[in-house]
Amino acid sequence: MANMGYASKELFVQFLARISTELPTATLAMFSKLKYVNAPNFAKFRTDWHAAYLGGFIVHSKAFDGLKGDFPIGFLIWKTNQGSERKIPITEIAVEVLDKKAQQIGAKRFYNLPTSTYLNVWMEKPEPNMELALPLANAVKVSGNPRLKRSCDAMVGYLYASNNDLQHAGQETLITSSIYTGGNGGGAYITAENLWQAAVIFTMRRVVKPTWINDRDQFLQPIGDLTAEFRTDCLMWMLFNGSNLTAGANGLEWNGKQWSLVNHFIPFTETEVGAPDRFESDFMVQYLADKTLTSEAQAVLDAGRTLWQAYFAHTDVRTVRDEYKLNRPDVGWYQIRNALKARSEGGDTAPVNFAPFEQAYQALTDKLRPMVFQLGFLR
Repeated sequence: MANMGYASKELFVQFLARISTELPTATLAMFSKLKYVNAPNFAKFRTDWHAAYLGGFIVHSKAFDGLKGDFPIGFLIWKTNQGSERKIPITEIAVEVLDKKAQQIGAKRFYNLPTSTYLNVWMEKPEPNMELALPLANAVKVSGNPRLKRSCDAMVGYLYASNNDLQHAGQETLITSSIYTGGNGGGAYITAENLWQAAVIFTMRRVVKPTWINDRDQFLQPIGDLTAEFRTDCLMWMLFNGSNLTAGANGLEWNGKQWSLVNHFIPFTETEVGAPDRFESDFMVQYLADKTLTSEAQAVLDAGRTLWQAYFAHTDVRTVRDEYKLNRPDVGWYQIRNALKARSEGGDTAPVNFAPFEQAYQALTDKLRPMVFQLGFLR
């Protein structure tokens, strides 16, 4: 097994390779992570490793001393057949789920599917131009030592969506107003043409929470066409999610000059929210103009508008303005919610009530979460 690719870095895979050479028809039973069954980095290994699955179970990683994290450990039994010309591909396996007391608490399937079916290759990436992009490590923080990246014509934001499994989705899914370089790479510029796809990817990756059982599951491209209602629900969920880090800010220093961020993701007009000056972009208002919102999405938009109005009703103290770069009227959801929370904690104004917004957002979340499985984004 000379061509194992990335999998060769794993010690247990090196043992499997040695066993396949020295004991090519062995019956093998082992405890290990499930990466060799469905992780994309192990695709080359699975191409050359011939084995028939005989059965097994998974247990929580915390059943083993010294292991950190929450992930499944599999005890799987295989009948290897390295000497045969007929390959037995790993397509899917069914396992029992056991608790720490070895009691069965459920069942689970793991799938080995082509990477061409993965969600992270579903959206086409717009071509970059020749201009450098401002590299961000957060909504308004410039990366300290970034690799130089080019910008994109007609971009309105950037979707960071790195590793394709559920384990990483919570930490590696966000949108910003310029290129995000604070992670492991993987993402695309957002334009008017691919915004709906960016919203779907963002929402499907974040709306389901990982557990120790599902955290190695891979996100897949949807089954069939997606309705306009679903697309718009995803857009509204993304706009008011805590990982919407789009922002408006002046005076960001990088590469020997001053930069500004323009926020294209404001779903309100200046008049609606009482802004003291014009927003530089009305992209999102125009984008939503011909969209019909569901009752759940409309409730989120209405509750969000109330919070935007609360933000513009008062001026924040200097420390808050400096921390969140509140020096433009076209501030983003990240800036608004953090400024309102800081204002409430400071005691200079009456605390802002987030409860109506949180209730509306939870209702939209509850509507969207089952669709992750109904539409085939996860199995």
